[in-house]
Amino acid sequence: MLKQYKFFHIPIKYSNDSESELNQFLKANHIVQIQHELIKEDNTAYWSFIVEYMVNGTENKSFINDNNKTRSRIDYREVLSPKDFAVYAKLREWRKNKAQEESVPVYTIFTNEQLANISEKRIQSKSNLQKIDGIGEARVNKYADTVIKIVAEINKQQKENPSNEKNKRPVQQNI
Repeated sequence: MLKQYKFFHIPIKYSNDSESELNQFLKANHIVQIQHELIKEDNTAYWSFIVEYMVNGTENKSFINDNNKTRSRIDYREVLSPKDFAVYAKLREWRKNKAQEESVPVYTIFTNEQLANISEKRIQSKSNLQKIDGIGEARVNKYADTVIKIVAEINKQQKENPSNEKNKRPVQQNI
């Protein structure tokens, strides 16, 4: 058995997703000890948890999410069309900056999967944003205006510059 540590930061406001992730992790692992502390920075506050747990063997397995599937990395550059990926990349950049501003992990704002859904569906309204799995009223109230604005700006840019060269995926050549 190997001793491992996992860190969680749960914002005081809009904490449902972070709490769910922590709870899933706790259910899926053999927990040795939990330490927690309330952190106050600038105008924000969050709970910081250090979870000490045991893992069999040397491989640390991913914990199980709500759909009982192990988490795996998805390369959205391969999954999304080039135009949709442009929206996704811009939303990811915004999310990163917003998370730094709020001193929270990026996934507490939106997950990569949620950003991909927003990009594919080209969300233009609060009601459509709330239809995406895991996005509730609190996130809609807090982030919808900015997300809708970003999507609209990129839609406009892509309509004004429909150049095929910008929207093609790069061709890989073996040399």
